[in-house]
Formats: sequence, structure tokens, C-alpha cells
Amino acid sequence: MRERYVLLGLARPRADWFRRVGQWSTSAVIPAEFVRCVSAEELRARLGSGRPFSALLIDGDLPALDRDLLAAARAAGCAVLVVSAGGDRDFAGLGASGVLSPDLTREELLESLSAHAQMVGSATVEDVESTADQAAPTGRLIAVTGPGGTGASSVAIALSQGLANGEAAVPGSRRPGTRPQPPAPPTVLLADLCRVADQAMLHDSRVLVPGIQEVVEAHRAGVPSSSALLDQTFDVPARGYRLLLGLRRPRHWVAIRPRTLEVALDSMQRLAGVVVADVEADVEGEAETGSVDVEERNLLARAAMARADVVVVVGEPSMKGLYTLVRLISELVGFGVPVQRMLPVLNRSPRSPRVRAELATSFTELLTATAGSAAVSLPAPTHLPERRVDQALRDGVALPGPLPQTLARAATAVLERTGRLPPRPAAGPPTPLAPGSLSTFTAQERRPT
Repeated sequence: MRERYVLLGLARPRADWFRRVGQWSTSAVIPAEFVRCVSAEELRARLGSGRPFSALLIDGDLPALDRDLLAAARAAGCAVLVVSAGGDRDFAGLGASGVLSPDLTREELLESLSAHAQMVGSATVEDVESTADQAAPTGRLIAVTGPGGTGASSVAIALSQGLANGEAAVPGSRRPGTRPQPPAPPTVLLADLCRVADQAMLHDSRVLVPGIQEVVEAHRAGVPSSSALLDQTFDVPARGYRLLLGLRRPRHWVAIRPRTLEVALDSMQRLAGVVVADVEADVEGEAETGSVDVEERNLLARAAMARADVVVVVGEPSMKGLYTLVRLISELVGFGVPVQRMLPVLNRSPRSPRVRAELATSFTELLTATAGSAAVSLPAPTHLPERRVDQALRDGVALPGPLPQTLARAATAVLERTGRLPPRPAAGPPTPLAPGSLSTFTAQERRPT
């Protein structure tokens, strides 16, 4: 059989270009077979059927046209040609190979197919990179997880506060004679990525919108600006970081799609120097359970763990607490998290040095027996004493000093050890001082002679 283009098509009812392409295919005016789809579900089913397709012609005004649909087409080796009269949508940024006018001619269609698609029977279609791809993320992502009841969400708050206080500039008003500067992007962003989200309660948030659902939805058909993304977060001035609320109901995980979530995480890492992600401890997927639904249910945790520069694993100092901590670390190793990036933490640890040493010894013995040689490079657990965390959360004030500093130092040490420290902002030009703005320089000058 001679080579020809095999085209998939999806458009609004009675679209004129859709009818013309069908006529060209039926009358052999173009060397193409045109397969018409009536819905996005049928389109996805055909893409997953295993049959090779050259290109997808899709109407740019369809609500179903989003990043995940185009990613599914490209994953099937199918170029994507969007037919649109123009507008504000960045189709190249969504992953489209090209854009055609609704008044397209036969010559224009063939020229675009020649540039972006290949006939069935020849080499596979290349994955064309978008010219409008965003810059690579520059911020670092630290995932905090732990079994239920270990205080992992509180640890994420303490870590965010410690990192924010360690990287924030010295507060103060601008000097006289200088121009006001635009607000800088947040240094630390705490993102609630748990399926059962608690950060709204822990921060006494009186609203539940916007949150992660709105952020992911904003990336479904485009990439919002940094200022628009910043507007989706809340300022926590007492602790120095920004907060992104989580899912409003556990069942709302069905609204999160894989490719769109990845792009949303990219935007968060471009917005903040460090993103602290509060995630759940369940990373099971289709390979372990045979269920795609289970993998999608755990999508938030799996996506954060897979790209995390540091994974803080929280446990409690008891027999069952050590056992569940070691079991979770073994599961994360099986998932693919490098041991070098893990930071084990024992929350509410006793103050006695002897008891802490016994806990560290038991932890090492259990981990070696479970994970074997993979656990050699894992450091001893970081101990967090019992402090007035509940009172601070209830009052909406900063957490007690030792907790944030201890966590920030430990996480920074892991970043240094793995060579993944967040980039420091470049120093700006010197700030001019107005004459007479500094009255004295030393204490001696204020003493009477």
C-alpha cells in the first residue's frame, strides 16, 4: 500500500474547514486518509489504539483542547495542527506543532503536513519542541511527607519558616532619596499537595479559594504570568512565606491531570526560590497495583517526590513510629527517590542524649535490614524536640525558634551534599544615600565631650 497521511480530526459541528478536508481526502485531492472524531473521548481512544497517525487537526475553539490532550497526541507520535483564527491562546506553548487558518487551502495544508508530519509507513513523527517553551525552573522543591499522626504538616510549616528567615533580606523601609522598587517574588512557597489537605486549617484560613485546583486549571490551556500565579497564594507575614492552599475535598483529585500538574509545578519553581510541598506518603502506582486510578489518585505525591531535591521523611520516636518511618523510606527507594536526597526526621523526640542515641541505632539497624546497601549514605535522623507548636499554630504566630532553624540547616546540608543548592539572587547596584540621612555612625560620636 502506498504511503499517505493518516489524519485525525476534531472540530465544532458544521465547521467549514473540517468539511473541506474531508472532501479533499475522499476525492484524493490530497494523499491522506481523514478519520473524523465526534468527541475528545473518541480522539483519546483512537490515539491509544496503537494505530499510527500522522497528524491531528483540531479546532482551536474547542474547550477540550488543553495541554494533556496535546501531550497524549504527541506521545502517540502524532503531530498536532491547530486550526484557529487567532486570539490570545498560546498554542505553541501548549505543545502544538503548528497553527492553520480556518480558510486554509490544500497547498497550505500539504505544506504544513510536509513540515511537521510524516506519512504512515515511513519513520515515526519526531517530537517537535515548542518554540514558546518556558524557561527551566530555577527554584528548588523540598517534599515533606510522613505517616498520619507524625506531624508532617507542622514540620513543613517549620521548614518553610526556617528557610524564609534564613534567605529573606533584612526588613526595613527604603532609604530616603531612592525610588520604590516593585515587590520581589516570594523566597519560599509552602504548597499543600496532600489529597487530604490540612494547611488551610493549620493557618486558620477563612477562605478555601484559590488553591491548587485553580492553579492547575490556569495551566490547562496556557501558562499564567508570575504576578497572576502570585495572586493565587496567600501571604503569611508572621512566618515569612507564601501559602498555596490544597484540595477543598479529598475527592477533587480527579480534577488534577498529569501533564498540566507538571507545568504548574514548573511555574511554582520559577516563582519561588524554594517550594516546600506538603505531600502524603502514598506513592503507589499502576506498576504496583495494576490500577491506573490508584496512580492518578496519588498523582500529587508522585509528581512532587519524583522531582524533589530533598524529601523530608517524618516519623515519631516510638517502636511503631520507627517501623513506619523505615517502611516509608523503603517504599520511596522503590519508587525511585535517591537515598542521598532523603532527610529522616523524628518529630517530638525526647531530650535525653542517651535515648536519642538508642533511637538512631535502632533506626540504622532496621533500615539496613530492610533497604540493605541502599541505606548506607542515609544520615541519622534529625531530632525535633516537643515545643509549643500547637499554641503557635492556634495563635497564628511564628513557631518556636529551634524547630525552624534545625530543619532549615538540615535541609540545606542535604542540598549542599547533593549539589542542588538554590541559586542566590544577583546583587543589585549600590543604593545611593541622601546627604544627611545618616546622623551618626558610632556610639562614641553620641557621647558628650
